Amino acid sequence: MHSTVAVVIVNYNGGEMLDRCLSALYRQTNKPQRVVLVDNHSDAFSADRAETLYPGIEIITLAENTGFAAANNLAVSKLQGIDWIALLNPDAYPAPDWLEQLLAAAEHHPEFALFGSHMKSANNQTMDGTGDVYHVSGAVWRRDHGKAVAESCRQDDEIFAPSAAAMLIKRDAFQQAGGFEESFFCYMEDVDLGFRLRLMGQRSMHVASALVTHEGSGVVGEYSNFHVYHGHRNLVWVYVRNMPGWLLWRYLPQHLLYNLASIAIFILRGKSGAVLRAKRDALKGIANAWKQRRVIQAQAVIAPGEIRRVMSHGLLGPYLYRNE
Repeated sequence: MHSTVAVVIVNYNGGEMLDRCLSALYRQTNKPQRVVLVDNHSDAFSADRAETLYPGIEIITLAENTGFAAANNLAVSKLQGIDWIALLNPDAYPAPDWLEQLLAAAEHHPEFALFGSHMKSANNQTMDGTGDVYHVSGAVWRRDHGKAVAESCRQDDEIFAPSAAAMLIKRDAFQQAGGFEESFFCYMEDVDLGFRLRLMGQRSMHVASALVTHEGSGVVGEYSNFHVYHGHRNLVWVYVRNMPGWLLWRYLPQHLLYNLASIAIFILRGKSGAVLRAKRDALKGIANAWKQRRVIQAQAVIAPGEIRRVMSHGLLGPYLYRNE
């Protein structure tokens, strides 16, 4: 019996990028059983246009912007009976066999529950990323980001977590972990989910043949105030919630150093308001994150040392973005 798959797209002001995404999805060699598009209260969104580009699409229009995490959770909750969920950003354009390659990898590697794509930047000259790297300090970056496409000759391999811009996840695993953490709103929720599932014994794989072109921050812009605020608030919560056992305390000095360095760097970049608000609100949410930590760590079945094995190490790693 073949596995069933549904594609979920969360849109906010995607515009022409969403059109291109839906057109690419329509050309897939392996057609998904269902496609759900959640519009997060865009300024201008046409359900008719989406239905024209992808006939049979299921559309949910929200009365307010609930954030990436909550909108995905809502869509997945409506997909009972589906085996796999493919998440796709409106600024991500999959190759025709993207879904076919992800599902083939899932079939051949049942020991993995999450699968990430091989994402090129929109210029087709450099890489957007081949999976998320998690450093012991709590810093996160996309492996191979900015590297020339010709130099990124990755094979299928294990990664810490896949980017939610274009990933495949077992629906049961998504539900087991409780989905994305909605208080994050957006950014880092995919790393947080991958971390929680790894604690629960699940693993992530990069699929080199699952090709996607990704605009990358195509809606809000890279290093916008919005991006800086949510990313640098949420990375603190990811660390507090998930870093298991003795690792939390061993690497706390590096975590504090990275946060201080981030503040200094973004002040120099003219983003002082965004980064200072991020750290202020991260501290305000520490008590709640610690409460969530107790629940998350109680579900852990993997030893801290085994988690450390798939993390990036080295004091300079977060500042040099050293690929491993």
